[in-house]
Amino acid sequence: MNQTLVFLALATPLLCFAAARDIATRLIPDTVSIAIAAIGLATRLFDGWAAAGLSLALGAAIFLLLVPVAARGWLGGGDVKLLSAMAVGLPPVLTWDFVVATVFVGGALGVAYILGRHLVPELRSAGGGTLLRRVIAVEAWRMRRRGPLPYAVAIAGGAVFLLISLPRA
Repeated sequence: MNQTLVFLALATPLLCFAAARDIATRLIPDTVSIAIAAIGLATRLFDGWAAAGLSLALGAAIFLLLVPVAARGWLGGGDVKLLSAMAVGLPPVLTWDFVVATVFVGGALGVAYILGRHLVPELRSAGGGTLLRRVIAVEAWRMRRRGPLPYAVAIAGGAVFLLISLPRA
């Protein structure tokens, strides 16, 4: 089986966990990024030391490019670490595809939040209800206050899109 498919298959549950935590708390645990980077480095080593080193260097470059973006408040620090960790596990050619897919999913998420601010009715989370109803109520509250997007959702979406679009050889 292709090492990239193995990496994406192993990273996807971790990304989904990170997305769920980002929705709930707007925080991404560092252990998730570390685990994804470790899995990515291990799978890239199957292609040789040079391939692993190149992916590690690309992950570091992405981190260094995005730190100023996070410092300005345009992206969260956990999102920067998660994107960099994903770059460690992907071949450089697919890293660009992953970034583009993540940007598109992030754009859709942003549009959903802009529209949701006006379309989702004011829901009260108190008084029970289903978990989904409570999550929607909290997100509607965050949308109205122009809170930050849970960008780990876009990162996970970009990875899943890449996973399903890769050829199965």
